[in-house]
Amino acid sequence: MKPSLPVLACLFLACLNLNGHGAERTILFVDDDDVLYRPGTLKRAVEFTKHSSDPVIAPDREWEGMIGWTSVYRHPETGRYQLWYQAYQERRKEDKSLKCTVCYAESDDGLKWTKPGLTLFPFYEQKATNIVLIGAGGMKGGYGDRYCNSVVVEPQEKDPARRYKMAYYDWGTGEGENSGSGTHVAFSPDGIHWTKHEGGIVCKTPFGGKGLQPPFADEGPYVEDVRKDGTVVKKWRIPIGMSDAMDVFYDPLRRVYAAYGKSWTPGPDGGLAWKHGMARIESRDFIHWSKPELLLTVNDRDPPHLEFHTSPVFMHLGRYFSINQILDRSAGTIDAEFMSSRDGLRWDRSFANAWVIPRGPPEKFDAGSIITNGTPVITDEEMRFYYGAYRGTAIGGVGLNRQEVGSKDYYSGVGLAITPRDRLVAVGIHPHSPVKGQKKGQPKKLNTIGHVTLRALDLTGIQSITLNADATQGSLRLELLNEDGYRLRGYTKDDAVPMTTDDLAHEARWAEKSLGDLPPGRYLLRIHLQSADLFAVTLKER
Repeated sequence: MKPSLPVLACLFLACLNLNGHGAERTILFVDDDDVLYRPGTLKRAVEFTKHSSDPVIAPDREWEGMIGWTSVYRHPETGRYQLWYQAYQERRKEDKSLKCTVCYAESDDGLKWTKPGLTLFPFYEQKATNIVLIGAGGMKGGYGDRYCNSVVVEPQEKDPARRYKMAYYDWGTGEGENSGSGTHVAFSPDGIHWTKHEGGIVCKTPFGGKGLQPPFADEGPYVEDVRKDGTVVKKWRIPIGMSDAMDVFYDPLRRVYAAYGKSWTPGPDGGLAWKHGMARIESRDFIHWSKPELLLTVNDRDPPHLEFHTSPVFMHLGRYFSINQILDRSAGTIDAEFMSSRDGLRWDRSFANAWVIPRGPPEKFDAGSIITNGTPVITDEEMRFYYGAYRGTAIGGVGLNRQEVGSKDYYSGVGLAITPRDRLVAVGIHPHSPVKGQKKGQPKKLNTIGHVTLRALDLTGIQSITLNADATQGSLRLELLNEDGYRLRGYTKDDAVPMTTDDLAHEARWAEKSLGDLPPGRYLLRIHLQSADLFAVTLKER
């Protein structure tokens, strides 16, 4: 049974650590739930800054025709990075299990990576590789390949052999209705030596039913069609199911493992497998998973040729976020937009089609497809988003063998995009808001001021209020009002000490008053902006 929203709200507060000595709460402006009003302002999703125009991990091995899907972990104490990525190749086809593998790299700083020479899975004559997991070899009859990889790391897991958990897509080895494809899982003590779950598929996926009507309720999803040449074509007509790619993490609010990924949605005539949407499954033990739940699809504001690709989710400050992949079927490109959610089920796409990791120029490795994941590395100073990328399309196999081993003419790779900590959405000035004193017939003046007033907050015991903001082109001031909106002497805009630099933690101050002088109670925070960008507000207790 899923927790009710009141239960989730309590868990949310606990996650934010609001009750206790030295506790703090950070308010992000990804939505307006904490905002009472904000006249003169305009929000935008922040475009991340790329570390380099070249990949931090490039395809330079025989088994790396193209590399893409990624998952990354940074040890919180040692700072050591581990990264898993998909390597796809068609140069050698004798062994289908080696066509699409999971490879491993590690780093001390997240910038310079090494690929260890392991002896777990040779690539034909090459005995030492960095391959840590291979496919089952596909089903008889030339069906698909192993695909994607998402890793959850839990250092406190009681079973040392399961501290690393991986979800991936592959084909089963059964016959007839018991065969097919779906989500598989594997476990590891160190992220290198993996043991596949012996039970095989843990969540069956649809396959081969594109355009067909859903089966009747008294039918099964499996059918076989026989072609004129006698070839048997197997189809699994599952109306609502996960597709071939997903990202998984542990959801502390619901206390389950949650996987978000592709799910096919029906077309205008009801036929199966028209466009992809965002779906979710969950599990308490990483083996037994719930039925897929379709959460979100493209809407009326999206051009008809767009659909979701896959929607990796991560949690930060008790909230759900996704760097959602948007597939343009007409061009074959994949872009990345920002989404957020309060409960992981209802999603806010206010920043749809505003790309936060832009594709590179035509000659670069990330010109065609940005393949995000749900494992950003978050430090005190910044948020690192590693991503896989293709110069061409990620659908239809275009360009999968154009990469020459050892060449720097990269056709794929793992890139890195960075944003300062908590700078996901900015509240800035709306230049076309009405300007006070503007007279009719005069040249139009651009607006330079606005404010954000938060819903009433209890400031009892609050020692400091800091603003994550860039005021290098103007200033910010914090004004306090009582719960009914009346100003307080000593805490007005004019009393506030202006903030005029770029800082993750500007501390709010007033000329003659401090927070300690306030009587206990609830107050309105009004942040005045003049040509400035505001990203977050943090309240810290004594």
